[in-house]
Amino acid sequence: MVGSLTRRSAIALGGSALILPSRFAIAQADNRPSITIAVQKIANSNLLDVLREQSNVGERVFFSSLWEGLIGRNWTGNLESVPGLATEWKRIDDKTVELKLRQGVKFHNGDELTADDVAFTFGKERMFGDTQPSAGKTISVDFVVGGGRASKELPAEVPAVARRSWPALLGIQIIDKYTVRFVNGTPDVTMEGRISRYGSEIMNRRAFEEAKTYSDWAMKPVTTGPYRVAEYRPDVSLLLEAHDEYWGGRPPLKSIRFVEVPETASRINGLLSGQYQFACDIPPDQISQIEKNAAFEVQGGTILNHRLTVFDKNHPQLQNPLVRRAMTHAIDRQAIVDSLWAGRTVVPKGLQWPYYGDMFVSDWSVPAFDLKLAKDLVKQSGYKGDPIPYRLLNNYYTNQTATAQILAEMWKEAGLNVEIQVKENWQQILERTPTRAVRDWSNSAPFNDPVSSMVSQHGPNGQQQQAGEWTNAELNQLSVELETSTDRARRKAAFRRMLEIAEREDPAYTVLHQNATFTAKPKALAWKASPAFAMDFRAENWGGRS
Repeated sequence: MVGSLTRRSAIALGGSALILPSRFAIAQADNRPSITIAVQKIANSNLLDVLREQSNVGERVFFSSLWEGLIGRNWTGNLESVPGLATEWKRIDDKTVELKLRQGVKFHNGDELTADDVAFTFGKERMFGDTQPSAGKTISVDFVVGGGRASKELPAEVPAVARRSWPALLGIQIIDKYTVRFVNGTPDVTMEGRISRYGSEIMNRRAFEEAKTYSDWAMKPVTTGPYRVAEYRPDVSLLLEAHDEYWGGRPPLKSIRFVEVPETASRINGLLSGQYQFACDIPPDQISQIEKNAAFEVQGGTILNHRLTVFDKNHPQLQNPLVRRAMTHAIDRQAIVDSLWAGRTVVPKGLQWPYYGDMFVSDWSVPAFDLKLAKDLVKQSGYKGDPIPYRLLNNYYTNQTATAQILAEMWKEAGLNVEIQVKENWQQILERTPTRAVRDWSNSAPFNDPVSSMVSQHGPNGQQQQAGEWTNAELNQLSVELETSTDRARRKAAFRRMLEIAEREDPAYTVLHQNATFTAKPKALAWKASPAFAMDFRAENWGGRS
């Protein structure tokens, strides 16, 4: 009733009006700032479910604002594991991890987080559907934009992604209100990493059960993050508002609005005019232009994500691995890094990252740029010059179109007739038709083991195999060994062999370069970019900190 307090009634109250509790003053005026962030895309699926929207753009709007896991990541550090919704965890045996939940955590609807929510999050109704724990068995699936359901039935992509992340999880054992155990069907040295990975975040059971349909819930999921969904307009904007009961402290922003601005020039102009406080996905060649204005800066750099060219070995022109091998050797990757990225990124050692530690294969490399070898392989293959379709989105990735044009010219020099076909969305890119042959992709490493990338993205339930683009029996057997073996030497040997298969002998993809992301903002805003697509707007990363 504070809002109806008039001057007359205040006078009538006399001195008592001067001792109103401070919370009333806070309720009258929220002086926290609100910000607007220009992005090229909010969500490919037009949904806000972490198991449905597995993408670079999804990572940006989800973390750390909306979704949170039991084991978190230090978004403004080195992405190392940190306590999240769990305060501690321990190994019980090779198949079991026990976690203690943080007490007093509130969901956006006011419910307290308990073990029941964790068990439901990793259960059949929300995550796995009718799929069963298995080793090396592929779940076939097609990408569908929206993927909505008029009931609680899960889109096929959800259990497919769930089994990609958790191939052998039997379930969650509730020990008490604040203690849970993850029980696996096979030994797994990476369980802690899987708990921390994108897709293992916790949701509120009651909100899911009360939603009329899966789509209703996925448009406004109830989670524990510092901000909650206020309004989502697919393909237009996403408005998040502060969740003031957040366990990590009162959020520093009143609201965050993400708006879709596909054109780079429009994002930059909107930033410079004050329409946006942040502009994402800035190409390197625009950085100096923005920073000519002393009031602005561009933050960012390389991240744990690699850009790839991906092959569909079922296409008639790509069935012969010699053609795919030729394509990998025809690419001058360093020229792409130098010309399009101003040297701000690097050509990595294949699909891996040094943060794998002792699982990193340090003497590996991407296929060497060797135009003569590429031409010889084309000749050996018997390729007759028939078109090889290359499906492309218009700059979903930074410099995507320019990179594709350069690649097509490099392949042409090797004697390959690659034709670019621009598509509108990922559904068209992945559609199973005779024109699916080459496409763009990027792969991340959600935790520090090759299981998180090589197996998760190219193994039996990786996107390539689920989409029917590529498969290899030996790699699939090695995937199971990498997932279930506790012998690190054997695991590393298996990973090295998988690199040989997927990158050299029977190419599933070829790595172009490590990805980098750059975000422009006013210098006056004290905020630090993450070494990831994620954008952290919690109290410790806003205001008063450089």
